[in-house]
Amino acid sequence: MGLAAQPRALNPMRDETFHPVAWVAWLAAAALPPLTTRNPLYLALLLMVAGINFMALGQDNATARGWATLVRFGALLWLFTIPFTALTNHHGDIVLFALPESWPIIGGPITLESLLFGLTGGLSIIGLLLIFAVFNLAVDQARLLRMAPGFVYQAGVVTAIAVAFVPQMVGSWQDIREAQQVRGHRFRGLRDLLPLIMPMLVTALERAMQLAESMEARGYGGTIAVVTPQRRTLIQGILLGGLALLVVGLGAIGFWPQERALGITLSVSGVILLGSSFWLQGQQVQRTTYRRWIWGRRDRIVLAVGVTAAVIWLAAWLFRGEWLFYYPYPPYSPWPTFQPVLGLAILLLAVPAFQLLLRHQEYHSVDPS
Repeated sequence: MGLAAQPRALNPMRDETFHPVAWVAWLAAAALPPLTTRNPLYLALLLMVAGINFMALGQDNATARGWATLVRFGALLWLFTIPFTALTNHHGDIVLFALPESWPIIGGPITLESLLFGLTGGLSIIGLLLIFAVFNLAVDQARLLRMAPGFVYQAGVVTAIAVAFVPQMVGSWQDIREAQQVRGHRFRGLRDLLPLIMPMLVTALERAMQLAESMEARGYGGTIAVVTPQRRTLIQGILLGGLALLVVGLGAIGFWPQERALGITLSVSGVILLGSSFWLQGQQVQRTTYRRWIWGRRDRIVLAVGVTAAVIWLAAWLFRGEWLFYYPYPPYSPWPTFQPVLGLAILLLAVPAFQLLLRHQEYHSVDPS
């Protein structure tokens, strides 16, 4: 008498997917602080929030290791930018120490303001890198590609492949290096790179061939409708007209403030024409839908958190720009200020991570019997 087959329990961190629209909203909200401010307090808080999300999404995720290596590489570069900025920029009132003036480039006072300036610049870069790593762990590239408009589907495919290439390459490098170390290979110099590089190149070629075959099997590039010369001329005319109206409208807003209403009208008309042209181009691409995306409770919470944080940050940027402004050099103060409402907006972005951690805890607390 055989044993009854037990149903396989799904891993909620690996088998469940997320709605890409919700995480696009999260990405937009998370990218606003490093793009609009250099305040180290806000950026450090954002790094903490993004790190929590990365750890939550990285559990049982095969691509997390590749992105973690990329983030560590970015952090290493950041550590070099701080002393480089301090040694090459000698402005500021708070002098930490001084190097001989006879030394070229680096000679002179080393100020606290220069250190803070290098610190904030690196925080912005590493913050953006970590945010995009979180986004790529949460959203599958195939689902993200499905969101691309029809008129840019070719660029969308190239972008999706390019985004997935770096973490896959890093992951392959680590796997090959571990396999070679098990066989007794030790890295001592540049000559020892050959046993690592050759398998990585072979793996990359195999993946490229598999990707090309899968795209050919799915009929990629063969679902574009035939366009008549008249329709092509119409689309190009609408596109050129929209661009012309947009340029003239923006020029009127910038150079003739008294004609602001006319400039806004022309700009809006140009955007409408451009959108119409893009829509007509998208109609040439025929798409099939295998299944509809389902909005879950977690997705709705992620969307609400992203929209709320983005609205708070944009409102502060538009109406309270002094809250975001930070410049450590005189005549401004090197000590940053902190607004609790902006800190709360950043902390809201950690809600998805706590959802995942709670669900992961519930999954592991279930009795397997």
